[in-house]
Amino acid sequence: MEKLDTQLDDVRSIELDNAFYVEDSTWIESLTVSSATDFDPHEPLSEIWGVELFYTHEIPTGPSGVAIRRLTIIAKESYPFILSVVLRQEAIPNRIALQGNEFEVVATVRNWEQFRSLADELEETLGAFELQSVNQIETPGEPLGSGRITEVLTTKLTHEQLAALETAYDMGYFDVPRTASTVDIAEELNVSQSTVSERLRVAERNLFALIYGPREK
Repeated sequence: MEKLDTQLDDVRSIELDNAFYVEDSTWIESLTVSSATDFDPHEPLSEIWGVELFYTHEIPTGPSGVAIRRLTIIAKESYPFILSVVLRQEAIPNRIALQGNEFEVVATVRNWEQFRSLADELEETLGAFELQSVNQIETPGEPLGSGRITEVLTTKLTHEQLAALETAYDMGYFDVPRTASTVDIAEELNVSQSTVSERLRVAERNLFALIYGPREK
């Protein structure tokens, strides 16, 4: 993930969706790459030793100005690989993403002792560790690869709703405290405030319907 990040321009994030260990340090990995500009992954991946592109496809995002592409690669990962550390500590990896120069790892552990063991090994093997937050939950978080939220959203929301959500997120509308208003978002999108409010309400309703609505059996 780090090497791919250095090979691409305008990368916003690289997220590990899933990974399967084969043998002899070989992994099959699914990555979601978000970039400010569209890109062809073949050339940058060819510059990375031990990585072979198996499959790629673009995820439609509408007029958001962001290119999102899913890559399936076969990679030789030298130890320590961050996922290996999480799994070795018997934690559930919920999210592993690279943004800028930092990895963000969300994992579910059984108790505080297991968390401390995981934190110690991450710091020892990867050089640094910073705890952002801790939540006590009744059920474990969803593991990597359990959902394709980006693909689901692009089929449930219109281009205009996606653009409104992304702009609102980027401008700080969902921050606490809020740092942008619907007026600010409307000016950025060059539409009326009432249009922005309606798009955000409908998009949020559709999101909640995905989470809390009836599930297929």
